[in-house]
Amino acid sequence: VDLDIAKQELEEFIPHVRSISDSTVRKMAGRDLMRFKQFKKQGVAVKFGRFSEKENNQIRKNIEEFLSITGIDSAEKLLFTSRYPEDKETISRLKAENLFCEKLSEGIPRPWRLIYYRARKIFDPNNYKGKYTNEEKEKLKKYHAMHGNDWKKISEMMARSNLSVAMKYSEIKSAINYGPWSKEETQKLMHAVEEVIRKRIETEDANRHSSSKKSNRDLSIAREKLFQKLPWTEIEAKVGTRYWRQCKQKWTTILTNKMTKGQQLYRGTKGLQAKINLIKRLHEMKVDDANDVNWEELSNAIGDVPKAYVQAKFYKLKVSCVPSWQKKTFSEIIDYLFEEKLPELEEKL
Repeated sequence: VDLDIAKQELEEFIPHVRSISDSTVRKMAGRDLMRFKQFKKQGVAVKFGRFSEKENNQIRKNIEEFLSITGIDSAEKLLFTSRYPEDKETISRLKAENLFCEKLSEGIPRPWRLIYYRARKIFDPNNYKGKYTNEEKEKLKKYHAMHGNDWKKISEMMARSNLSVAMKYSEIKSAINYGPWSKEETQKLMHAVEEVIRKRIETEDANRHSSSKKSNRDLSIAREKLFQKLPWTEIEAKVGTRYWRQCKQKWTTILTNKMTKGQQLYRGTKGLQAKINLIKRLHEMKVDDANDVNWEELSNAIGDVPKAYVQAKFYKLKVSCVPSWQKKTFSEIIDYLFEEKLPELEEKL
């Protein structure tokens, strides 16, 4: 694969492809490029972010069909072959002969690597084992002291998924502050976010203009970069006293205050109007899954705010206003808010 041509062609579908490692780009050129072009012909855009229920069901269907074709016993054997060393050679041969990559990604407009990770998360029996006991937390600390960030090894010792042990260790590794943010913590957070964004921009810039070196250039950061998916565990490590989710929530608050110049957009009559606008716009979209909502487009229903702010407000709205919302589909939640809550809010306004 010609790396420069691969990057150029993939950039149409994955704008940040030049910040991805060369080995990953080569794999994507083989596994994804033709698929992306076919989806483009069908008018389907490549997706990122959370998987919808429809996509999860498609993954389940693809796995079930592959198991029936090959006769492999279970999804766990297929996706976690290293757990079954005696069957590894046979399973690997069956996967190669029956085009596992193509079959797994069928009908899903996403990079293959993300589909594979999602499939592993869905089918890993070690992934849904509830809260960690105090004994498990102590074991996790001990195993990390012995093996560092070898999450695969630790996950096998803990009988938990890789992701689960990595995220839990991130949460318990140090004393986490749950009180109000101090000025020092807020400054650390802002510096940490700036550092990772600047590093990302400089990497992209170096890939595009590798021939012309520019040192000590003051980078202007496009506003969109401030909203993009950030490496929160890396930012958490730089802040030191806060869990990654707290950092993410605080950053959204900082962005919102900057963008609205500190106005209280969600209080009083403004707040009522924002809720009304949000419900109406969601109802007009007629989507069946929250992952199909364009939250950035929706942000102006409330004001000039980040999409994470709008998502948080919608979450509070459904939790506080929709009875048994956990048992309802996304479209049922929107219908309830439109039919039951909207008239009440309009009357109150």
